[in-house]
Amino acid sequence: MGIYTRRGDGGEAGLGDGSRTSKASLRIDALGALDEAGAAIGLARQAVDDTSLDDVLRFAEQRVFNCAAALATPAPTDATPTISPADVAFLEAAIDHFADEGPWRGFVLASGGEAAARLHFARTLARQAERRTVALAESEDVAPELLAFANRLSDLLFTAARAAARQANATEDFWDRDAQPPTL
Repeated sequence: MGIYTRRGDGGEAGLGDGSRTSKASLRIDALGALDEAGAAIGLARQAVDDTSLDDVLRFAEQRVFNCAAALATPAPTDATPTISPADVAFLEAAIDHFADEGPWRGFVLASGGEAAARLHFARTLARQAERRTVALAESEDVAPELLAFANRLSDLLFTAARAAARQANATEDFWDRDAQPPTL
């Protein structure tokens, strides 16, 4: 089988259960957002030096694919990959592990070194994927564990970004609502 099939030339995409849907559907939109989030996690991993952090991010990236496989299969079978309550619990444990122990100082800009900035970018795409998945869930069945995982994923990426900044001894930049323009 080749890469191209020509079956999508009319604007439809095939799903995991053999059905077809519009490429403009909420389901395909959510799948695309998950794909973007997963790719951004993979990009961030390339700048992460800490093996423990990379292992957690790799697991998250793998489970993003499980989320997509579950959404790509409107009529799932026992063989359809999915998200379990244990997957959500693992993300929560990882969030707690990487969480900053210091006081809340405000909103963090995408900063703290390359790995941290990439993780902040991945976080924004994870939030987008969550919004698109929630939109789909408003009209079709989506497993509650998948919604919980999507919600925790951005929290994980935020704490991972903060941890990456600390590990790199890099300075994080915080939002300053009264920031003044620099002198040119």
